[in-house]
Amino acid sequence: MNLTSEVRRFDVIALGEAMVEFNQTDPAQSQYQQGFGGDTSNAIIAASRAGVRTAYLTRVGNDWVGEKLLALWREEGVDTSSIEIDAVKPTGMYFVTHGTSGHEFHYMRKGSAASCMTPEWLPKAAIEQAKILHVSGISLAISESATDTVLAAMRYAKQVGTVVSLDSNLRLKLWSLDRAKQVLEEAIGLCDLFLPSREDIEILINGTAASHSALGLQADFILDWCHERGAKTVVLKLGSEGCVVSDVKTRVAVVPRLVEAVDATGAGDCFCGNLLARIAAGDSLTDASRYANVAASLAVQGFGAVAPLPRTSQVQAILKSYQ
Repeated sequence: MNLTSEVRRFDVIALGEAMVEFNQTDPAQSQYQQGFGGDTSNAIIAASRAGVRTAYLTRVGNDWVGEKLLALWREEGVDTSSIEIDAVKPTGMYFVTHGTSGHEFHYMRKGSAASCMTPEWLPKAAIEQAKILHVSGISLAISESATDTVLAAMRYAKQVGTVVSLDSNLRLKLWSLDRAKQVLEEAIGLCDLFLPSREDIEILINGTAASHSALGLQADFILDWCHERGAKTVVLKLGSEGCVVSDVKTRVAVVPRLVEAVDATGAGDCFCGNLLARIAAGDSLTDASRYANVAASLAVQGFGAVAPLPRTSQVQAILKSYQ
């Protein structure tokens, strides 16, 4: 995976949908904390907090949610010049509930401004000006026109020498498993860096979530599957077990930083954003993965997808303690 040597305006840009979030903080009394989410938005804010130049590509409604999101991105140093405001369609929202099986997402996003994106809308100039373009399975799933738009963005990025990053982020509430397999396998073949979770790939392979076998064997099998579908470089996210970095020839297991998790919402997005920021800054993939692991361990110690995202100084302080 080679970053362009050209001088470009942005280090990392992301394409997708952002929404208002209501995150359950007290299941017994149905209390929720209002915040903001959306996987690629979370990731680009994480990258911005990691100190690189960022931009977000999306559409929002002409409503209070859209206004709040635009203010959030500007406050976080994320460029908003490629964001379109839809005068009719609303900005989406979602709820996060927490139970014995983990956190669950409940979306109210059908017909949202972002889901109405089309290839004709695509801000190609921003893609030309970026070192890395980040998209996700959710970006691909929110509508058929979004699928076409994201795939068009990936193809255009390849044409102009922009590295393409793809997070699997499989959400079967948004599309059928058959459709997800078809589109994601096409997208895997278009990306330079694939960032899947173990759970997502197990579902794509088996049709249902499978029980975990021995880590080494399972990780190798999943990585082989990803490379066979065209992924050049893969960082397999294993949650509390860290991650494995693979470029076909070499595989490196990166150990996690174990902490007591309060809320795992957005942890994978935090990992992706910090990983891409460090790659854009010149780190090796393994070093960037170590940094991202620490960043994600900090993010799960607070509620919400955005508020707990760490700053560079917090991550570096912990990394120094390892040395």
